[in-house]
Amino acid sequence: MLRAVWNGKVIAETPRTVIVEGNHYFPPESLNRQYVTPSRTRSLRFWKGVARYYSLEVDGLTNPDAAWYYPRPSPLARKIKGHVAFWRGVRVEGTPEPDQPADSGFR
Repeated sequence: MLRAVWNGKVIAETPRTVIVEGNHYFPPESLNRQYVTPSRTRSLRFWKGVARYYSLEVDGLTNPDAAWYYPRPSPLARKIKGHVAFWRGVRVEGTPEPDQPADSGFR
């Protein structure tokens, strides 16, 4: 299981992430939304599109713009649509779970 951790709290947790340019992108459903608030910050990455940001709030501390995602990525980055990546002191811990073999139907 992979976890994004900041200030001692698990911000996101999932069996697998999508890795792009060395960043772990967590699926949107893995995000612990009680710790994130939308930010007005935007940035443009030439091949991914416009990124939007979240700030983290844990135990009275704020980590501004510590997470980003692409709500409408370019076709080249479609596999990270809505997935969330972290920086600014957020640690990614753990190891991904192995892919499960497809069930062949034979018993």
